[in-house]
Amino acid sequence: MDTSLFDIPRYLAALPLFQEMTQAELRRLASGCRLREYARGETLFRVGLPCEEFHVTVTGQIKLYALSPAGQEKVIELAGPGISFAEALMFTERPYIVSAQALTDSLVLSVGKAAVVREIESEPRFAMRMLAGISRRLHGLVHDVQAYTLHSGTQRVIGYLLNALPEDDMPSCCSAPAGAAQPRRISLPVSKATIASRLSITPEYFSRVLHELADAGLIQMERRTIHIPDTGRLASHPL
Repeated sequence: MDTSLFDIPRYLAALPLFQEMTQAELRRLASGCRLREYARGETLFRVGLPCEEFHVTVTGQIKLYALSPAGQEKVIELAGPGISFAEALMFTERPYIVSAQALTDSLVLSVGKAAVVREIESEPRFAMRMLAGISRRLHGLVHDVQAYTLHSGTQRVIGYLLNALPEDDMPSCCSAPAGAAQPRRISLPVSKATIASRLSITPEYFSRVLHELADAGLIQMERRTIHIPDTGRLASHPL
């Protein structure tokens, strides 16, 4: 991709965080951005490096992870297109507390701290949007902790599969007539081992749950593609 042709202000305007900014504000913010391409397996940053910017995945998949003293990897988050990360840390003046790696060839937009602070100082509404974005991320982390401590492994896998559906495809009591099947298909964006780490279960357990769901007729597997014959049945599966 020729990154010189990428319209950074236009892309920023499409992100929820920046949707209310004027064209002049977007151009100023864009002047403090960097657009970078990463090959699969390439590292964006490591624990301990200074954090002077936050990032948005434009295309591809970015893995945020931590390593235990024994070298065991724990996936903290999978950031796909449109997902931002490191916003809160950027304001703490502390180094990165996780590492980031491209799981696929990826394009990442990095927004410099100086440009963000300049806009916050000149436009309080922008500061409120930044706070709202950080609050949403905190809420997501709390939700993850609840899921890991209160939900079974099977619940986590089913939740992952349903959350991977487009928002309009999420099962709803009012989205279709009673008894109507809602078939959907999803493609796992990364390896099963990576997803298992994200769900705090072992790869073997993740595979076993998928096979149990397949045996129950709730999903059909074809390599990384998973067919869900009826999202409502999967969502109401007794656990």
